[in-house]
Amino acid sequence: MKKIVHVAAAVITRPDGSFLLGQRAADTFYPGYWEFPGGKVEAGETPREALIRELNEELDMEVDVAWPWLTREHVYEHAHVNLHFFEVPAWHGEIHDRVHAALSWQHADSMSVAPMLPANGPILKALRLPRIMGITHAGEIGIDTQLAQLDNALAGSLRLVHIREPDLSPTDREAFARAVVERCRHAGAITLVNGDIELARRIGANGVHLPGHQLMTLESRPEFEWVGGACHTRAELEKAARLELDYALLGAVKPTLSHPGRAALGWEAFAEKVHTLSIPVFALGGLRPDELNTAKAAGAHGIAAIRSIWQDQGEEMD
Repeated sequence: MKKIVHVAAAVITRPDGSFLLGQRAADTFYPGYWEFPGGKVEAGETPREALIRELNEELDMEVDVAWPWLTREHVYEHAHVNLHFFEVPAWHGEIHDRVHAALSWQHADSMSVAPMLPANGPILKALRLPRIMGITHAGEIGIDTQLAQLDNALAGSLRLVHIREPDLSPTDREAFARAVVERCRHAGAITLVNGDIELARRIGANGVHLPGHQLMTLESRPEFEWVGGACHTRAELEKAARLELDYALLGAVKPTLSHPGRAALGWEAFAEKVHTLSIPVFALGGLRPDELNTAKAAGAHGIAAIRSIWQDQGEEMD
């Protein structure tokens, strides 16, 4: 068995959503392949400390902010690596490359460089996943009101919509879901149907969101481009990761109107539950889009909400 090598990797991002890749030099393993900057965690270092040191040594940059994101394992021919990915949205100093053959700013949905290191495939897909999820509640506020709010949000920057309508009749739910899918397809947004795999297939949704009880009974991932699951415990999060879901949803971080009286997790417990998880996790429960950076600092990929997303439909949601 190969010794596990811990590596810190940086997803260095700019406000336009682009991220920095480096091309491996000719005298390294996988020469010419593209990778996220970073390097080995040395004895006595935390992954964050290693990340800060490596980016200074490789790129001459001083990290101001590094948010924990995903931890992935991959077995190469020459090494078994445990990759600790951080998002780095803020730094100072001019970037000067010292180890790569080239650097390139890329967008996950329009890559212009190849090939990527084999361990990076799931990372690129995770970077395509929007950071804000709007969850519908037409059964509470009315179908026409919800569709009007959806139109406004899609005219802004919302690009991930979770159709969750337990209070609508089956006929109304399907008609509503079809209207949501049509609007989202026109806007280039991802649509997910809560729980009903057959409905998602019939209406051409991009994927499904699995309630916790459904998630725990499955042995394989449903065949959609995007699949996520609702989680409340570390065991459920680990099950979602074993099924290689595209994301998990964890909450409630704060008290909510939908579950009055339920104890809230808080950010500290949220961070503990998602620590070293291999898939993106959305924070849920009493949150607003302007708390996105707070969520990221706790290890979240983004924020999901039932009410505040529609109230803030005019704000930026990238």
